[in-house]
Amino acid sequence: MKRLFVSLCCTLLAFTAFSQTPQEIIDSMDEAMSKHENEGVVMTIDIKMPIIGTMSTKSYMLGDKMRMEATMLGETITTWSDGATDWTYNSKKQEIEITHSDGSTQEESGDTEMFHGITDGYDVSLKKETADAWHIQCKKSKDNKEKDDPKNIDLVIAKGSYYPISLTTKMKGVTLTMYDISFGVTESQVTFNPSDYPNATIVDKR
Repeated sequence: MKRLFVSLCCTLLAFTAFSQTPQEIIDSMDEAMSKHENEGVVMTIDIKMPIIGTMSTKSYMLGDKMRMEATMLGETITTWSDGATDWTYNSKKQEIEITHSDGSTQEESGDTEMFHGITDGYDVSLKKETADAWHIQCKKSKDNKEKDDPKNIDLVIAKGSYYPISLTTKMKGVTLTMYDISFGVTESQVTFNPSDYPNATIVDKR
């Protein structure tokens, strides 16, 4: 009986030693993402707005370059940006508009910076744990005076890889969900090629 008790205690201590706090899990996610961001990031973002509906975007980011495909009400708008110039293709109008970039395209595409320092100004807790993932809730701290910070952020992190599976939050009535996050983007995926749209009308507004 004594041996059994000692054995159970050792097993319990082993589990305790390997258990991680929600903050440690998020720190591991941050580290895992930092190792691969130079390879480029792909993610899907759903933006749900009252009355208007849901706009779904898929973004490819590599360095200063990005491509974002936005779909809403059956219409798709594709935008490429290299930080200095934006190319926007409207599939319905068969039109490509070229403008100087003001940086807003990169912001809308869902920069992974949102995942870094995500717990700053937030209290984190483990909401649920499954065999494959941790479900972590980030609740705005009482001493966080940033008006634009959302009250809650729900984060799902994969066990093993520590990659984020999804991030969901709500701001000013708009629900934003990031998911299908992966790494590995080629130059061709984020570079506008006019030969791919031979029948499109080009409108240069630079």
